[in-house]
Amino acid sequence: MLKAVFYKQGDGFSGFSVSGHAGYGTEGNDIVCAAITSAVELTCNTITEFFGAAASVEVLENEVRLTLKDDSAPARQLIASLHAHIAYIAQEHRKIKLETK
Repeated sequence: MLKAVFYKQGDGFSGFSVSGHAGYGTEGNDIVCAAITSAVELTCNTITEFFGAAASVEVLENEVRLTLKDDSAPARQLIASLHAHIAYIAQEHRKIKLETK
């Protein structure tokens, strides 16, 4: 199961954690997992490298976490976009759990 947890602060998102595997295919051939992984990497890289927002990014063996350290509106919007993207994928694939805290 792939689990995506998004953290809210005020009116927007302040970070997220994505862990696990989608279980759509075998490891290394799971196109659902690859799609989400690519979207997560793009989000993290855009926030830190292109927006220059202060953020903590942790890449663990089976989990990626991002926590904003400032109130960057573009970064919050991008996290909201990632949330919507994963929500759309989760509608089609039941092994994806999406939470908002």
